[in-house]
Order: sequence, then C-alpha cells, then structure tokens
Amino acid sequence: MKLVFATNNKNKILEVQQMLPSSIEIISLESIGCFEEIPETADTIEENAIMKANYVTQKYGYDCFADDTGLEVDALNGEPGVFSARYAGEQRNSDDNMDKLLEALINKTDRNAQFKTVIALNSNGQQHLFTGIARGEITLEKTGNQGFGYDPIFQPEGFEATFAQLSLEEKGAISHRGKATAQLIGFLKN
Repeated sequence: MKLVFATNNKNKILEVQQMLPSSIEIISLESIGCFEEIPETADTIEENAIMKANYVTQKYGYDCFADDTGLEVDALNGEPGVFSARYAGEQRNSDDNMDKLLEALINKTDRNAQFKTVIALNSNGQQHLFTGIARGEITLEKTGNQGFGYDPIFQPEGFEATFAQLSLEEKGAISHRGKATAQLIGFLKN
C-alpha cells in the first residue's frame, strides 16, 4: 500500500516511516509534484490536519494522510498550540521558538505541557482522525541533539531525558506522533 504523507518535513517522514510496517510505503509531496506550501490557517490542530489532507486529495487525487502537532503548555493557557511552528515568527525557527517559550516560563512554577498530534487520513473517499497525546514538562534549558522542534526542552512523563536525548525508536514508542501513528496503522491493517 502506498500513501502520500502531506508534509515537507523530512524528519517527520523519517520518524513515521520507521513506525510503519514495510507493507505501507510513504510517498512524499515532492514525489507527487507538490512543491507549494500547503496552507495551515485553521484555528485548531484538527482543522489544520484536515485542511492539509484535503488539499492533497482534492488537488492531486491521492489517498493521503496529514498531521498537525502542537505543544500545549498549561501555564500559558495552551500556547503555543496551533501556532507552535510559528511561535517566534514566520521564519519557523526551532531555536527561536524554544527561546521564546523558555522566556515565557521564566517565573512560572507550573511547567506541565503536552504534545498533541492529530492525523487526518483520506482513504477510499472517507476521512478518519487519529489523536495522540504525550504529557510531560518543559525543562529549564535545551538538552540533547536528536529529534526536532521542541524536543530539546520537552521531558516526557516517566523519563529523566528529553525527547532530543531519546533514539527514534524510544521516542516513537511514547510520543504523541507515535501514538497517533499506531492508531493509523491499526486502522490500515483492518
């Protein structure tokens, strides 16, 4: 089975492909000739995932899945949330985003947060949503060089390490994207 993954993020593609059984092959946007930036202008993570999946299905005619992820920090009323990738500006720079978040939490004792991923699957004319959540807390400083995005400042519950200190396999087993992807795989196998 071949499915288009509606993302240009090579890290996400690598992470998700590693979780999928060998019977499912991910096709990149590049492979189908989609080089434009797919709009992510919705107010929620769910709506952004749906918007991206629908864009590919409607414009290119492929069954596909798309995800959107947000980091929701309790002390910041769920920010940066749907704006996680652009939290520090349109340049979408992970270091800038982490710096802004760490600065916003300087005088906060509550550092609890969660990563939330929603995957929208368009397959055989139907749409299905899968949600994964990973709870944890925001660390005081960046630690580790694996992963991407906010991984160096997110320490998942039950771990002494950040996502950026875990291997792809370790992170995939407990992460928000891993949980949503596991639901997707379970659905595709049926």
